[in-house]
Amino acid sequence: MREQVFATRITSLFGIRHPILCGGLQWLADARYVAAVVNAGAMGFMTCMSFPGNPERFRQEIRLCRKLTQGEPFGVSVSIGRRPDIKSVLTPMLDVIIEEEVRFVETSGNNPAWLLDKLKSAGCTVIHKVPAIRYALSAEKLGVDAITVISGEAGGHTGQYMHGQIVQGPLAADALNCPLVLGGGMGDGRHLISTLAMGADAMMLGSRMVVAEEIWAHRDYKEYVASLDESASRVVMSTFGKQHRVLNNATAHDVVKLEMDGILDFEAYQPLVQGSLVQEAYRSGDYSRGLIDMGPAGVFAREIKPVEAIIDEIIDAAVAALAAVNHSAATLRRAGTS
Repeated sequence: MREQVFATRITSLFGIRHPILCGGLQWLADARYVAAVVNAGAMGFMTCMSFPGNPERFRQEIRLCRKLTQGEPFGVSVSIGRRPDIKSVLTPMLDVIIEEEVRFVETSGNNPAWLLDKLKSAGCTVIHKVPAIRYALSAEKLGVDAITVISGEAGGHTGQYMHGQIVQGPLAADALNCPLVLGGGMGDGRHLISTLAMGADAMMLGSRMVVAEEIWAHRDYKEYVASLDESASRVVMSTFGKQHRVLNNATAHDVVKLEMDGILDFEAYQPLVQGSLVQEAYRSGDYSRGLIDMGPAGVFAREIKPVEAIIDEIIDAAVAALAAVNHSAATLRRAGTS
């Protein structure tokens, strides 16, 4: 593990060595992966909805993660969906989080107000993930401890605004007072330096991490991701205002065909958008089916390797990028005094 090079409000808040968060990956972010992230000096979040309707299985995974980190704290991710029964679905998961004394919780999706008091009263540190600054300001008023702002380059559900990180990042830093994380299109140490330069406190990784050895997905899928270029993702479901950036595969093509045909009945899309298809794609390695979350930053996932090697590589690249910037500044200063 690399020594600490960058100290920020996020490294202090989470007690981590590097200003890197690895967000919850539906179906993939389990105990083994999250523990590897924590042991590499970053912070990872286990996705509670990878265990839908099974809070005791979720509890077992939390206990395994704690064992693998040798008691070091880790996070869980709670996605607040729009389904009408979301409170009854998530409440047993929240009870497990609190009973197991998980310290860090990432929330995302809809307004977190209804669960925030419960988590904060239990001593949890809560970071809320949003797709636009307007939502970030609302979350800050609610009293979350930190905020992640994702951009239109992010894999998965990106919101309706789709602002680019190069614009939204500095604006978010100007608008917010709480610790800030930027996500979307991030996958390299140069992005970490850019994130800090834009005024944020850490970067969030998602698509970049799916080739980690500790990710349980089939090796065929990982090898395919390692071969991708920057054009391998596309946005679907814009018809419903639910922009979803996914792998550009056969299912994505089928969804786009329905959208181009003007189909507005969601039932026509239902067979294509089921999460079980994605879970099976990860299991079998058949990446042609399912709306598989993927952002353009997947292009930086060029090799299957352990989480620690990925994090170390990013830190080394960040140090090199910072040295290059400092060298340019020093050269300019010398030129000005000659």
